Amino acid sequence: MRMTLAPRARLRRLRGAAVALLLLAAPVPAAQAAGAPQPASDPPRTVPALADWTPGKGSYTYGPGTRLVAHGQAAREVARTLADDLRAAGEGRVPVTGGAPRDGDIVIDVAPARKPLGAEGYELRAGERLEITGATETGAFYGTRTLLQLLARSDRIPAGRTVDVPQYKERGVGVCACYIHISTPWLENLVRDMAYNKQNQLLLELKVKSDKHPEANSWGYYTKSEIRRLVALGEKYHVTIIPEINSPGHMDPWLEKRTDLQLTDSDGKSQPSRLDVTKDEAFAYYTSLIDEYAEVFPAKSWHMGADEYMLGSDFAKYPHVLEYAKKKYGEKATPQDAFVDFINRVHAYAAGKGKQLRIWNDGLTGANTVPVAAGTSVEHWLDVKTKPSQLIGQGYPLQNAAYSLYLVRGGFHTDTKALYDKAWDPRSFEGEKLASWDGITGAKISLWPDNGKGETENEVAASMAMPLSHVAQVTWGSAHPDPTYADFSARAKSVGHAPGWRDLTKPSVADGTYTLRDTKGHAEPAAYEVKRTADGYVTLKSAADGTCLETRSGKITLNVPLEPGSSVTRESCDAANTLQRWQLEKAAGGYRLTNAITRMSVHVADDGRLQQYPADQRTPATWTLTNG
Repeated sequence: MRMTLAPRARLRRLRGAAVALLLLAAPVPAAQAAGAPQPASDPPRTVPALADWTPGKGSYTYGPGTRLVAHGQAAREVARTLADDLRAAGEGRVPVTGGAPRDGDIVIDVAPARKPLGAEGYELRAGERLEITGATETGAFYGTRTLLQLLARSDRIPAGRTVDVPQYKERGVGVCACYIHISTPWLENLVRDMAYNKQNQLLLELKVKSDKHPEANSWGYYTKSEIRRLVALGEKYHVTIIPEINSPGHMDPWLEKRTDLQLTDSDGKSQPSRLDVTKDEAFAYYTSLIDEYAEVFPAKSWHMGADEYMLGSDFAKYPHVLEYAKKKYGEKATPQDAFVDFINRVHAYAAGKGKQLRIWNDGLTGANTVPVAAGTSVEHWLDVKTKPSQLIGQGYPLQNAAYSLYLVRGGFHTDTKALYDKAWDPRSFEGEKLASWDGITGAKISLWPDNGKGETENEVAASMAMPLSHVAQVTWGSAHPDPTYADFSARAKSVGHAPGWRDLTKPSVADGTYTLRDTKGHAEPAAYEVKRTADGYVTLKSAADGTCLETRSGKITLNVPLEPGSSVTRESCDAANTLQRWQLEKAAGGYRLTNAITRMSVHVADDGRLQQYPADQRTPATWTLTNG
């Protein structure tokens, strides 16, 4: 049975409340508040904005009799995904059918002959029924994202027509989950919202738990089953997830126990973050990781990073690197040629596996005589000697990953308002503004964990809400669709989050004092005052001595204690200390307690000590909570 409209109205109110938490504060003009009527001639508000809108007479009404009519396998796939999302949005079960459409239906068509729509464009017509046409399955899918945004505001859509085609082919987000683990529900929310905003590329620097190299499995990793589920969600929502293992620099998560592969200077001091590019064993190690990642990432791209290899140092301290370059490329070779040689060998290896190589730009300093292999995609974030125009002139696909689009955890945050006010678009690189978009593949925002305890995941979600909408807008269409940033913020607020998006800021228990008991009885029962934090976690304050539960011991990485088995202790309470924030998650028989920053759960040792462990290493304790 279809739900009535009342549950949907409640859903809209709940969604609006969640959006208010996650959007950056900005004044909203009364005339543009979510749900306010628009003149019939104005395009309906979406993100990205509809640049092309021809109004018609009347409206389309979504109602209890609506069906999804689709012919052909590709159209049916789109229709089935839309049906799932309508159900998640509170619309009950909407049937997918073939046959002749009737008034009130949503018609989805994939018509390869509509070549002007390209690989991702679509046409949407609203009238007595609503019709979405793409030349490809992806294009039709994006038409359904527009439909969902329109239905988030009203079940009545003004009659009209739009042809909506993206400006850039890469519309993305980059996430470094490379040291600090980011929960999979958070990443799933990101994938859903990216697709909802028609973004198609998630570049994910991360560690997958290795079967081939178990010695490298320091915490921060994801299991292969977790990645398979995330990739499957990305495939359903047309978000390509591209993995990255940064090399030959920033490899400390992989080289901690492989000192034999670390670059060593002339004083015999090894560099734990740098791979020795002159060693065949180093190349074999890295390519074996590519092969293992290919088991769970089907993407046709491989990101090797290649940034900041000589950060804080220079090649002069490593004379054997120059010797290697000269031996291979002649007396005029430079140490940088050895670095580029490693990139090119990885390029050839990846190409042999059907994958295009991606790198950051800062290693392309112009100090090399050996060119980077043709076809390597470059992501430009830093102003160095080799400019964006030169890279495009040399034929390299170029993505804008400008530092001005960064969100550094506990540090620098992009100023979206300033970017919007000056109509920033992907032609504006660090150090150079290009006149044409030719050769530019698109742009992305980037999330970095430099101060891992500086912000929680939920705080990062709040900070990135408007940057996500902004980059979605500038990579799909106009850089300035509304007169002011406040107007654009209102636009983003009006469409809300994707169906299926989970509010991760809602604790599972109400504030109060509870006695916590682990179900195995190893730990002494203890009473704690459980109190919600502003970012949606909880603190646990001991009723006995007023101290707060925290994890702080063990190996520290990026200001975060990431050593499995390290102690969970009670310390002086500090509201600003994110390591005292916990997630109480419902589990069979009680609750699981997971640290908001380390993403490890509390385990109780046989002697009653509290320790933190990844869930796949030790079974998290199950806690029962009783009042008082």
